[in-house]
Amino acid sequence: MNYFTHAIRYLDRPYFAAGVCVPDWLSVVDRKARVRGRRISERLPKLKGDDVEIAQGIQQHLDDDRWFHGTEAFYQVTALIAQSFRENLDESDSWRCGFLGHISMELLLDSALIEQDSTRLDRYYSLLREINVDQLQSVVSNLATREVTRLTELIDLFIKERFLQDYLDDRKLLRRLNQVMKRIQLAPLPDETLVTLAYAREVVRGEVARLLPVEHFAEQQFLPIFD
Repeated sequence: MNYFTHAIRYLDRPYFAAGVCVPDWLSVVDRKARVRGRRISERLPKLKGDDVEIAQGIQQHLDDDRWFHGTEAFYQVTALIAQSFRENLDESDSWRCGFLGHISMELLLDSALIEQDSTRLDRYYSLLREINVDQLQSVVSNLATREVTRLTELIDLFIKERFLQDYLDDRKLLRRLNQVMKRIQLAPLPDETLVTLAYAREVVRGEVARLLPVEHFAEQQFLPIFD
């Protein structure tokens, strides 16, 4: 799961919704800083107020990923997209294509949920503006395996850029993917990738219901299929 998919159920809880984003934010600002369930459990009783929401949001992210990465749909959809990358890029590096299948699927799942109701994306960014980013960074530093110093800067940029909106367009999505590739020191993807992204978008749209926990569809908040 990616940022929006993690947070979409909690758009009335700013600090919790921010907490579910923390592991993904850390992967950008400091890949050596990790937040683990055991450490959260140990320190949670000492937290109060919004700090509890942050910690519980982080734990929710870990629980979501554990469920998500163990589903049959995750493996099937990732494999289909990875195979398309191999075919359209004439790619022999199976690891890179597997990685691309994984990350593209998660970004396109965000896109599918944004498509269903774009007002939720506006609510998402609005609620992130409500949080005290210095407070969030302090709590994360307390819970992580090392002190975190650049999280406030990233969150400000995250809100300003609103790059999740770019996932709705294949070419803009390719640009965002290439930013990831650069960050992890992999070769950029050529325009031929657009063929796979268009295919992958349709695959993910058709599998939204199987890629999300049943709680996402409670009280008919979300449409499980696309017409």
